Amino acid sequence: MIHSPSESNDSNFEEEREEPKPCQSFFSLDKVLRTRQLVFDFDGERPIPRLREPLDLFTIPSTSCPFQGVRWPIECEVIRDKIQHIEWDPSEPEPFYQPTGDEQAPMPVGGVRGNTVYRIDPATKSSYFTYSRVGGSRGPIKSATSCANHQEEPTLAFESRFESGNLRKAVQVGQYDYELTLRTDLYTTKHTQWFYFRVRNMRAGVTYRFTIINLMKASSLYSAGMRPLLYSEHAAWLKGEGWQRTGANIRYYRNNTEQDGKVLYSLTWTLEFPFDGDTCYLAHCYPYTYSNLQHYLREIISDPVRAAYCKLRVLCRSLAGNAVYVLTVTAPSSSLAERKAKRAVVVTARVHPGETNSSWMMQGFLEFLLSDLPDARLLREIFIFKIIPMLNPDGVVVGNYRCSLTGRDLNRNYRSLLHDSFPCIWYTRNMVKRLLAEREVVVYCDFHGHSRKNNVFMYGCSDRKDASQCLQERVFPLMMSKNATDKFSFRSCKFKMHKSKEGTGRIVMWRLGIRNSYTMESTFGGSTLGDRKGTHFSTRDLKSMGYCFCDTLRFLFIFFNKKHLRSRKERNRLRQERVQSTGPKIIQRNIKHLVDLTKYAFL
Repeated sequence: MIHSPSESNDSNFEEEREEPKPCQSFFSLDKVLRTRQLVFDFDGERPIPRLREPLDLFTIPSTSCPFQGVRWPIECEVIRDKIQHIEWDPSEPEPFYQPTGDEQAPMPVGGVRGNTVYRIDPATKSSYFTYSRVGGSRGPIKSATSCANHQEEPTLAFESRFESGNLRKAVQVGQYDYELTLRTDLYTTKHTQWFYFRVRNMRAGVTYRFTIINLMKASSLYSAGMRPLLYSEHAAWLKGEGWQRTGANIRYYRNNTEQDGKVLYSLTWTLEFPFDGDTCYLAHCYPYTYSNLQHYLREIISDPVRAAYCKLRVLCRSLAGNAVYVLTVTAPSSSLAERKAKRAVVVTARVHPGETNSSWMMQGFLEFLLSDLPDARLLREIFIFKIIPMLNPDGVVVGNYRCSLTGRDLNRNYRSLLHDSFPCIWYTRNMVKRLLAEREVVVYCDFHGHSRKNNVFMYGCSDRKDASQCLQERVFPLMMSKNATDKFSFRSCKFKMHKSKEGTGRIVMWRLGIRNSYTMESTFGGSTLGDRKGTHFSTRDLKSMGYCFCDTLRFLFIFFNKKHLRSRKERNRLRQERVQSTGPKIIQRNIKHLVDLTKYAFL
């Protein structure tokens, strides 16, 4: 094949281009050379050979080298519309839904008795991933919307063939009632929870009912007052408002259908759209796409101040060829010895693509760490941070809830040696191994979302055989609970290592030698603590947990681990900077507070 434009260009979508007509000299050269290492360009009819680019030579993102387009499995149809949402937080916390006891529980009707108004073909023509392309399928985008004849009222128009979207089918079962079927994770027959789709053609002031009929978990936060999310483009344009909690008559219940011998559950709710003819989106949690991450990282590397202490690299490529980014954050060192003396912190997120709340916590963590605040500067002076903000970009792109394109849960395969099947976690584990060979890693934390418990909490690892480490793993979560009293629940934290979780990042990293190894779980719902009891988390709340994580690092490893600082002179200098920014009274109070907390933790 003669040279043609690479599919890894800067555009999200490629246009078919005419191949230049090969000349006879090219074919004769090709037969004689018998090599795939040469690629031929042409100057008229004269072939100009050049070496083919090595397969595993990854580009380093920079302002002069834009990010690669998003790659999809070749079977996936992707609409050309650019989906964007403004970031916004309500002025007051949004309350949980309070059940009345009169909520209906409609049973599935299906397409036989209903009118199928939206349906997309299963994206997987085979049972496994084969090939990817920027923009997905090469063919024309088929219409997935149909309307029944002789209807007085127009039907809603659904769409989900965009980044992170998930809705397979919509059936109209009443004038304003719709049954929704979610798509399972690609190349699997399970994992239905994440939904994110677009709705058009609505009327304001009309009560619509939506019922998702193929959920697989027996319990859900929707039974505890959680409400779905609604985004209105008209409200964003006219009022500057973004995602808001919506819905009434919310009920989560077992329905009368099964799939592969397993019972299915339904989620039903009603809502009124705020505007006629609006474009709205409904979602399980605040969306955070791979493109959102690329946009945020582009802002970081475009800022020369932040770029001085934050280096962005590509750790590896996913199965589909999407970049898995790793950031190294630390203050510049004046000498090699000074750099070697620093200890490390490893933070990762989004191994489960449907847990978008973990990405919002990660963004809050990065915003704090890369800021010019004195505490952020202090953390960069003390630690080297290795940060992987999105471990499963392929799953995020296609709208999976749990799995990668292998059809497997990556967070159960950290022990796997299958480099080609699980490149993202294989390279992550290898990076941590190399880091441990160079320096001590004091904390590893993987950010997650949780679908059945409210608040934020941590899972840790305990070693009953080592009495010297007794209860040490509980100190960091306890500090977190004191830093975020109305969001973080220490009572919900657990420290057991179950056999079924041996392949998780938390346990594998602990067995590599990281004593403080955690997952930090954020609810999809909200808080049951303090002044925030009975209210949903916003993106601002989720980001604040990233701030608290940094603050807890500062408390725990500045005040109780001073021995890692380079000298007494250096400790005095850093202490003086903190005195100027916070005042001696606050520092004394924090020290006393931490001593009391540590005593409590070891009771």
